[in-house]
Amino acid sequence: MRVAVLRLGHRPERDKRITTHVGLVARAFGADEMLLAGRDDKLVAGLEDVAERWGGDFHVRSVSSWKREARHWKESGGRIAHLTMYGTPLSESIEEIRRSEAVMVVVGAEKVPPEIYEMADWNLGVGNQPHSEVAALAIFLDRLWEGEELEREFEGKIEIVPSPRFKTVIERRGEDEV
Repeated sequence: MRVAVLRLGHRPERDKRITTHVGLVARAFGADEMLLAGRDDKLVAGLEDVAERWGGDFHVRSVSSWKREARHWKESGGRIAHLTMYGTPLSESIEEIRRSEAVMVVVGAEKVPPEIYEMADWNLGVGNQPHSEVAALAIFLDRLWEGEELEREFEGKIEIVPSPRFKTVIERRGEDEV
């Protein structure tokens, strides 16, 4: 299944840390790409750098029109899952979502436009209490992949070796580095 995360409402002066965390979770928990509605070249470059150093086939791009991207996604046969605290409980829809070939996960920052609620195949409540969009995305992706994303190997230039007491980091040199 192809998974893209669409980050809506990013305000560079206010949201760079949270949006960065949305991108980090998207990559680490199995999404293929993140689409950033708006322009923040520094944030995009930072997330691309993480993907290059830590591994994985994850891409980030700024998009000028989230509506165009969402329409194109649906026209191409993809489905849209909007994470909100006002939606249907995630547990009621996750099996159906898993049967999709492509899912765009919409994660809002500020007030989400009403069109998203209409375009979405699923408006999903990841709990019905205020909490972080980063947490909602992590829970959604973990439920989507049934925990298997945590066992994935990234084969990047940097790798953390699990250890109960020590910090063990492996840094690999690339072929172009001598």
